[in-house]
Amino acid sequence: MAAAAPANPRTVVFVDGQNLFHAAKDAFGYSYPNYDPVALAYRLCAGQAWTAAQVRFYTGVPEAGDSPFWNHFWTHKLAQMGRMGVHVFSRPLRYRNQTVRLPDGSEHTVLVGQEKGVDVRLALDIVRLAADRHYDVGLMLSQDQDLTEAVEDVKLIARQQNRWVRLACAFPCSPVSRNRRGIDRKARRNREPRQGGLGPGALAGPCTHAAS
Repeated sequence: MAAAAPANPRTVVFVDGQNLFHAAKDAFGYSYPNYDPVALAYRLCAGQAWTAAQVRFYTGVPEAGDSPFWNHFWTHKLAQMGRMGVHVFSRPLRYRNQTVRLPDGSEHTVLVGQEKGVDVRLALDIVRLAADRHYDVGLMLSQDQDLTEAVEDVKLIARQQNRWVRLACAFPCSPVSRNRRGIDRKARRNREPRQGGLGPGALAGPCTHAAS
């Protein structure tokens, strides 16, 4: 017999900071990560009658020697999140040269920062907190396809524990969004894009997909 869904499922919101920013930039032209992950998490949970039990934020941060401005920005933003009760995980960005082709056909080499270990920690936490029964719903604010394996592991955990567990992902989208795929490529859209603000610094127009 399938496990019954609990009333007001306990929800842990996993925020992939860089992935969320780039999705917002693609959808709305944002050039500055001024989103409020706590306001966004509570708004999304309220819309589904879920209880937001915990917010967790994951991001890479440039070293002060590489980018003083963004190091200062993220250091203070993460500290503020911590004071608001958000569980924060960060790692220094690693830089490598990347060649890009310009519209005129010429090539240009730029230094690009890349996250190392952030997506691994995010996936491990999604699985670990499910196994430890910390949530009924894991809401992932990311479109990173590398998290698909974590989705499959949580499905297995739910069967082994014979309990109702769901994963979903939410991300900004608009009529000009190029990527409207959730983490699980088999996922179906369960809500159309919605317009309207989500509070100061938050994002509008989320798309949500059921992942399990």
